[in-house]
Order: sequence, then C-alpha cells, then structure tokens
Amino acid sequence: MTDQQPLFHQAFYRRERRSVPLARDFTRRVLTEWDMDTRADDVLLCVSELATNALLHGVPPGRGYRLHLYLERPGPTHILRVELHDSGDGTPARREPTGETGRGLLLVDALADRWGVGERDPGKIVWCEFTGV
Repeated sequence: MTDQQPLFHQAFYRRERRSVPLARDFTRRVLTEWDMDTRADDVLLCVSELATNALLHGVPPGRGYRLHLYLERPGPTHILRVELHDSGDGTPARREPTGETGRGLLLVDALADRWGVGERDPGKIVWCEFTGV
C-alpha cells in the first residue's frame, strides 16, 4: 500500500441487536484487508461500544446507522478513523457508570487516541481515531 490517498470502507446496519457483532466483524475484515493488527482489539472494542450506543441512544425506530472506516496515510504514521453516523438527537457524553451501563464512552476515551462528536443533518457522527496502527 504505497498510495497516499486515504482508504475507505463503509457499511449500513439496521436498528437490531445483531448489528453490533456484524459491525465488529466488518471492521475485523477491513483491518485484515489493510494488514492492520496493531491495536485491532482496541479498535474492535471501540466499534462495539459506539455501535451499541448508536442502537441504544441514537437510532430512532425504523432507522439504522452507518459505520465509516478511514485509513489516513500522511506519512510513516497511519491514522485510523472510525465514525458512526446516526439520525438520533442528543450529544453523547462521557459519564460515570451506573449499574451495567455507562461504560462505553469511558472505554472509547481510554482506548482511542482521540474521540468526539460531529454534526450531521439529521443526527450526529460519533468518531474515534487511532494513530500508529
């Protein structure tokens, strides 16, 4: 892979439980295609958490979410960007866990090098990035 253009893959998932493992499997296949096994476990866990958050909080009934994976290659350090696009209202925020919930963005914050929320009409984009992958 010597081309400096970013590599890109995307997938769409409906609002259903099985979409989280499907998103994780899709990401695993893309990482394998891009020959990226460094930090793969961290990336897969973040995809699972962001997809779960999209299902629970960001995807209205009858809708779905889109997963985008970008590999930026500006030089010797690669940057992998994971984005989940949904059409739901609200802005996700890191908060203290309660019971069995509330750990998703804490994990993303701990594992990814950067993360944030962007605008989309309708909805939002929740993203995270991994450098040196």
